[in-house]
Amino acid sequence: MRSVFRYLRNTDLYLLFLALMCSGFSLALVYSTTFASGSLTRFKVQLGAILLGVVCFIFVSIVDLESMARYWKLFYVLNILLQLTLYTPLGYSEGGNHSWLRFGSIGIQPAEVGKVIFICTFAAHLASVFDSLNHWKTLLPLGLHLGLIVGVIILSSDDAGMALAYIAIAAIMLFSAGLSLKWFAGGMVLVVAAVPFIWRMMGVYQIKRILVIFDPSIDKDIYYQTLQSRIALGAGQLTGRGFLQGNQVQYGILPASSTDFVFSAAGEEFGFIGCSLILALLCLLILRLFYVSYTGATTFSTLVASGIAGMFLFQTFENIFMCLGLFPIVGLTLPLFSYGGSSVVTMYIALGLAAGVRMREKPSWLQR
Repeated sequence: MRSVFRYLRNTDLYLLFLALMCSGFSLALVYSTTFASGSLTRFKVQLGAILLGVVCFIFVSIVDLESMARYWKLFYVLNILLQLTLYTPLGYSEGGNHSWLRFGSIGIQPAEVGKVIFICTFAAHLASVFDSLNHWKTLLPLGLHLGLIVGVIILSSDDAGMALAYIAIAAIMLFSAGLSLKWFAGGMVLVVAAVPFIWRMMGVYQIKRILVIFDPSIDKDIYYQTLQSRIALGAGQLTGRGFLQGNQVQYGILPASSTDFVFSAAGEEFGFIGCSLILALLCLLILRLFYVSYTGATTFSTLVASGIAGMFLFQTFENIFMCLGLFPIVGLTLPLFSYGGSSVVTMYIALGLAAGVRMREKPSWLQR
């Protein structure tokens, strides 16, 4: 019992409390979006994933990551192999991407789990070259570290949205590590110069998903999801139509209402107030993660926390902007709110890592 109280005193209960508040709202949304079907399967899966996630949060928070950091190269190879499992008979397609492994009734998304592994390996790599970060000889291997895993994800699953998440995480970690702004400027120039080549490599469907943002008439079928999302958000107005009362949600008009467009479902039934609550909870969680990063005892732990914060930051605003029709539809979940066992458990594991960083924070006199 004493060890339990010691754990509760030392761990970051703010992170766990905010995560549980998000999960509680998520359960209400998953129940509502599947209510018309008469099945509680998704609700039960989401509840089970949350309970498993809390267990993982506690377990991961007491693991000493520092002792594992020296084996980052091994974990990096294992992450690559994990993504390549999509080429096995266990790999299957859903939502247009070949990004899932199926074990009976259980589906796992390797790239989702791989994000946490990537954050740890990239943080360890960055920490090992921290003193010479702004030298091109240092940045080249770091670029290879990122480029190889992103390339494997694109080749194995064709999931451009997930690849963008990895790039965004790496960029935020590099910024946190102190990479000079001139390198970011140079990177942006290279990205702009590469756009014509990337454009030619993209499939017709991927190109249309970008172009319909500017001209919906290009492909009305592709724009349908965005249109229904915006209708649902607008229909909710200030206070929403009420729990289980949204027409778009209850009649199945809003596509992927429990996954990609759960924010739009919340907008229809809980209105602007409900959407603001979601945004407030996630912003508080992200700010807390950046604070945990600031208090990290080592360079490695600081970068792990900043990578986790970057993951939540990118996915939150990418998903919300996608629902608003400002970003292309790329299939990234809204952290802790969207239905999905892999996503929920991964987010709790990531928060557990951050809680572990908080438990081993640097002394207060060093934070001044």
